Amino acid sequence: MRLSLDSAYSQPAQSRVNRMFELRLETQGGTSVAEAARDFVMGELVTKSDLQAAVDALSLQLSVRLGVMLATGIGILAAIIKL
Repeated sequence: MRLSLDSAYSQPAQSRVNRMFELRLETQGGTSVAEAARDFVMGELVTKSDLQAAVDALSLQLSVRLGVMLATGIGILAAIIKL
């Protein structure tokens, strides 16, 4: 049984499976090794949208902190001037 080239495997993963076939590894074993490698690597990858979401969240946090500090500073300055 030979694996078909479908979208379930990326090109590098499919070439690793093909190489395992050339080395005479059994079909199920080669497929299992390729899937395990893909799952391990895919868990470590970060996409541009992931990075953009993280930057947006940090930007919002910094904006809120700056706003709170500015409002506190103006409040303290107003209290000092009022004395």
